[in-house]
Amino acid sequence: MPGLLRGVARTAVVAGTATAVSNRVSRRQQGRWAAQAQQSQGYQQQPQGYQEAPPPQPAATTSTADDMTNKIDQLKQLGELKAQGVLTDAEFEEQKRRLLA
Repeated sequence: MPGLLRGVARTAVVAGTATAVSNRVSRRQQGRWAAQAQQSQGYQQQPQGYQEAPPPQPAATTSTADDMTNKIDQLKQLGELKAQGVLTDAEFEEQKRRLLA
């Protein structure tokens, strides 16, 4: 039974990490696409002469904060699994290293 529980816990950790990474990549890609769309619109609408740069967008800060919150939550889950004896010290360190990379 402990082997089954360890396997299920490991799968949950890997799936959670994969979800967090996927979400981060999606947000980053959406930000790039939005920036490209704004640039292409700016080139089409730009009159001859100087145009002021757009103000910085605060969405990047929110994205970073959300990403950090997800990492903290996953680290807490890893700690709980280690405390329960589901993960060994080596497994815990490996998952932590992957999460923080």
